[in-house]
Amino acid sequence: MSGVVTGDAVVLGLQPARLPSRALALLIDTALVWTAYLLISVGLAIATASLDEAAVTAVSIASFLLVLIGAPIAVETLSHGRSLGKLACGLRVVRDDGGPIRFRHALVRGAIGMVEILMTFGVVACIASLVSARGRRVGDVFAGTLVVRERVPAARASAVPPPPPWLVGRFARLDLSAVPDELWSAIRQYLTRMRQLDAEVGRALAERLADELVARTGTPPPQGVPAVDYLAGVVNERQARDARRAFASGRTAVAEQAVVAGRRGAGGEGARVDVSGPDTAGAALGSWDAVTADGGRVTASGASAPSVTGAPETLREPGPDDERTPPSATGFAPPA
Repeated sequence: MSGVVTGDAVVLGLQPARLPSRALALLIDTALVWTAYLLISVGLAIATASLDEAAVTAVSIASFLLVLIGAPIAVETLSHGRSLGKLACGLRVVRDDGGPIRFRHALVRGAIGMVEILMTFGVVACIASLVSARGRRVGDVFAGTLVVRERVPAARASAVPPPPPWLVGRFARLDLSAVPDELWSAIRQYLTRMRQLDAEVGRALAERLADELVARTGTPPPQGVPAVDYLAGVVNERQARDARRAFASGRTAVAEQAVVAGRRGAGGEGARVDVSGPDTAGAALGSWDAVTADGGRVTASGASAPSVTGAPETLREPGPDDERTPPSATGFAPPA
């Protein structure tokens, strides 16, 4: 880590770019700038062929300063520290406090870079980058900037180790509603990183987390169960409950969609399907029927559906105050 501290005393987790990646980015930028400079020089030489020697010299110096020095400064200012080479290598120039650079930062870096990169062929910049703890060259030191890595490989998420087989299901009746999310997060982080800790430190941390968990649940662990196994067993129980809850919600959604599809396909808006019954989400997989208003039946196979009971809904007779009675599902309109 770079140890970059903001004005609010917040330490930023930025990784400074090292010499190999910076050298590759500089090589790409230098190749592009020199290619553009050569093309522009050829064009200016043809355009200024009729001018005297002093004018040609002035145009050459101006093109050198504008292309080789002014262009990188403009690119870093407009892109907030991302040149083409740095963009290709996943690098970026930032201030010492982690903020984006401005024109004055890019100007100082470009002006000093003309000496330590162009005039010394990068020797001074390489030595300064190797000596610096954060890989900064002389231009970065005077400008107050730092080149950091933007594309950092994501850390692989470690899975929580499973509890011993004889502890699976032992905490099925444990009340976990009072356990806060912060404690769950601390327990998960400990279980995924406990192999990286010292044995004594890890044991003490596991006992402290187990005591907090017992205080929240009100139930002590079984006799003789280590604190690590107790934490793993409780976390496994919570994961099992979350999985069952998510699976039940998904099955309920499938059942509701099937019922709606059956009503629209066969019974229209007047269809009636009774979805009452115990544990609708836990119904067995199979085929089921829905009774529609006109006596038809809708069958859906392979979906978790509720039981269908009850008689079909009867149609309402037209009343004396009805101005216009819509036709029924059979297409027959009663007389007004």
